[in-house]
Amino acid sequence: MRVALAQINPTVGDFAENIRVILRDAREAARRGADVVVFPELALTGYPPRDLVEKPSFLTRSEMDLEKLARETAELDLSLIVGFVARSRAETGKRALNSAAVIHRGEIVFRQSKMLLPTYDVFDEARYFRPAEREDLCTLAGRRVALTICEDAWNDRQFWKQRLYTRDPVEELFGAGAEAMICINASPYQMGKREVRRSIYRSAARRYRKPVVYVNQVGGNDQLVFDGSSFAMSGDGTMIAAARSFGEDLVVADLDAGNGDCNENFTEECEAVYEALVTGTRDYIRKCGFSRVLIGLSGGIDSALTAAIAVEAVGKENVTGVGMPGPYSSEHSLTDARELAGRLEIRFEVVSISGVYERFLEELAPHFHGVNFGVTEENLQARLRGATLMALSNKTGAIVLTTGNKSELAVGYCTLYGDMCGGLAVISDVPKTMVYSLSRIANRRLNDAIPENTFIKPPSAELRPNQMDTDSLPEYAVLDRILEGYIEQMRTPGEIAESEGLDLKLVQNIVNKVDRNEYKRQQAAPGLKVTTKAFGIGRRMPIAQRFSS
Repeated sequence: MRVALAQINPTVGDFAENIRVILRDAREAARRGADVVVFPELALTGYPPRDLVEKPSFLTRSEMDLEKLARETAELDLSLIVGFVARSRAETGKRALNSAAVIHRGEIVFRQSKMLLPTYDVFDEARYFRPAEREDLCTLAGRRVALTICEDAWNDRQFWKQRLYTRDPVEELFGAGAEAMICINASPYQMGKREVRRSIYRSAARRYRKPVVYVNQVGGNDQLVFDGSSFAMSGDGTMIAAARSFGEDLVVADLDAGNGDCNENFTEECEAVYEALVTGTRDYIRKCGFSRVLIGLSGGIDSALTAAIAVEAVGKENVTGVGMPGPYSSEHSLTDARELAGRLEIRFEVVSISGVYERFLEELAPHFHGVNFGVTEENLQARLRGATLMALSNKTGAIVLTTGNKSELAVGYCTLYGDMCGGLAVISDVPKTMVYSLSRIANRRLNDAIPENTFIKPPSAELRPNQMDTDSLPEYAVLDRILEGYIEQMRTPGEIAESEGLDLKLVQNIVNKVDRNEYKRQQAAPGLKVTTKAFGIGRRMPIAQRFSS
């Protein structure tokens, strides 16, 4: 059996375009002699559709366009497996099902719905879908096949120490006589996830001594980036076909001969993170209807990395950098920003905020009488820069990309309605220490576009004389270890202090900053998830709360 793995980049709700892409790859798979072409989970609707599923008209469109797709593939001599949202016919429960359809010669010959609905991290499928009560084998090219949907294949008792579900659809289907497994997926990227997936499916292939096929969505949808990285394995767990990461691809695997196309790439994880950010940025901008971007360039490493990613995402001709010197800006902040823009070959504009800042202070002086200079005046500068960028955005139709990193966002080292202004927070899930590593990758890809001085100068917000980040925070190497322990690993301050050899008061101070600044993060622009726990839809902490770890 020759199986084509059609790794596509659907747009949520764009049925016409999604069908066009499905037809394109189905025809190419037929031309290459495939017996079956497999598309990702919810390929027809895009994933995740979220509350669109609550609309009856969305369910109707999904069912109607599946029928349309079947009619338009009637002439193809192969079967299609396509994910879609089905309407539940049950009298109780949710109205929708996360389903897969098998289409052959213009007819929908088999349907299977997802049984295990994930409700953790970024997933909330139990909110929308009714789970399947059973899963059945389907017949493809004369072979009995277990057709599963994403989470259904993630409950192997031999792989997980503690399983989330009592049932294992894979075990049940192979027990019923499956000769192979095909799993369709919309599995978001995070660091290390590609290898985890392969380990899970390799375990299943070896356990049942049968080939497995994994097809994943690719591209960005809001805060999630899907890496693709589809593959097929033989019954001994050997990789026989592999699609590229972070790009559409069509590879064919011959399950009988045990061979196929291999287009693997981005084996180094930090480079994969960089490509994930480029992919997520490109698709967020494109799918939201923008083409051009604005970035405030401070001469610092965060804005430099954001600009480099933007250039790769939308092209240098569509990126404008804006330098906004203020009363405490160093000379190198503007010269480094200008040099970066020159090396990236992007447009660079300078708008000074010094004059309007002084005018603001004059107007506010009667109200600030007797109160010393402090964070209010610092934040005022940041907010003037935010207002400047948003004014340029309104005038030009370009989207503003914010430049704050995860470390800053975690402890509130950012200003609401200031440097947090924008449409997408590109590196908001990237710790400061990783920012430097990603910037080195950017320089390898973009001919040393980021000046060396940007790497070596001490980080500073430059909102008061001689200000350094270390005035308020520990060194980022220390800060990031604390933040990873608290945010991603859910460890207590005491556990972090003991394991990292740090002062408990220091750790508690950082943890308190994280908790106190939840209100800021919930007003931030959406960011792209690349770690195990990002600020956004996968982390739902209350703002008004008094729990102390």
